[in-house]
Amino acid sequence: MNHSLKILGSSTHTEEEREQHDYYATDPKALISFLNAISGDGIELNRMIWEPSCGEGNLSELLRQRGYCVLSTDLIDRGFGSQLDFLAPSSVRWDGDILTNPPYKHALEFIETSLSRIRTGKHVVMLLRLQFLEGIKRHSFYSQHPPKYVYVHSKRIKIWKNNEQGGANAVAYAWYIWEKGFEGDTVLRWIGGEQ
Repeated sequence: MNHSLKILGSSTHTEEEREQHDYYATDPKALISFLNAISGDGIELNRMIWEPSCGEGNLSELLRQRGYCVLSTDLIDRGFGSQLDFLAPSSVRWDGDILTNPPYKHALEFIETSLSRIRTGKHVVMLLRLQFLEGIKRHSFYSQHPPKYVYVHSKRIKIWKNNEQGGANAVAYAWYIWEKGFEGDTVLRWIGGEQ
């Protein structure tokens, strides 16, 4: 049954156990496509970006190459960035944007914490499953904090368990952009299939 669902692409079921700390790294091509898409739409991120789930630096390094000043932290020391529990209670405020592919089981907490740490007008950008749009708990959150934009990848992107490249992906992903203080309707956009 599990195998059939995987083949059909209708499930994220797998015979393998999930990575202990939910470490699923992003293929940098997904970020390149996203940055190109928002640039084409005239959307600019702050030059200062905090990447709080930096892993081994897949997103941070690309952002640096693009001229951003990046603060890279992670709960687990993977040899890149500083070790920090982003979700721990803190009075730390960040005067830039926050961008990450968060551990999925803590995604909503990452969004809420990010919004509490940035100033009005700054952005929280999260790479999340498309199905993150669903759910009663998230519906309540969205009614108070609607994302300003959702950029859906037209082509399935690669997410690598433990940053081990390869394999296929049966999960649809999108980049969600919150702007602190935004009130209004979410704009849905698509990222072309050139990845």
